[in-house]
Amino acid sequence: MRCPYCGSLDTQVKDSRPTDDSAAIRRRRVCPDCGGRFTTFERVQLRDLIIVKKSGRRVPFEREKLMRSLSIALRKRPVDPDRIERMVNGVVRQLESEGEAEIPSARIGELVMQGLKSLDDVAYVRFASVYRDFREAADFSAVIDELSVEDEPPKAKAKAPKG
Repeated sequence: MRCPYCGSLDTQVKDSRPTDDSAAIRRRRVCPDCGGRFTTFERVQLRDLIIVKKSGRRVPFEREKLMRSLSIALRKRPVDPDRIERMVNGVVRQLESEGEAEIPSARIGELVMQGLKSLDDVAYVRFASVYRDFREAADFSAVIDELSVEDEPPKAKAKAPKG
């Protein structure tokens, strides 16, 4: 592993342990050349995923890009980082288990929208505004109405009085 401080290729692992959800190995490393300490995470990757954009362009899937877009949607929201990590792990696992090497970008958007709906309504609306390319206030209103309908408890049917 290359040292992020001096670029040396000779770094040493000082400590390894699984992350809380056991989806990765956390390694503490030290560079013998500059003494810099840093952490790396090692994850299992079942296959190389290729994202097919709306334009038809193909790009490699980047977990970090997904995390960045979620962090923007969740900025200043009271959501535990562990829940975000679990959601991303779930999305990645689902993509890898679908058996396709090429995934339409719309599929990732759908999975993220499903995950955000259970994490935070505000982040869901923020992400939807970009994902669905909102153009006017009515677009926001439609998504908020959609959330409101799903949050309402089912209404009990009124019984006719016996008489």
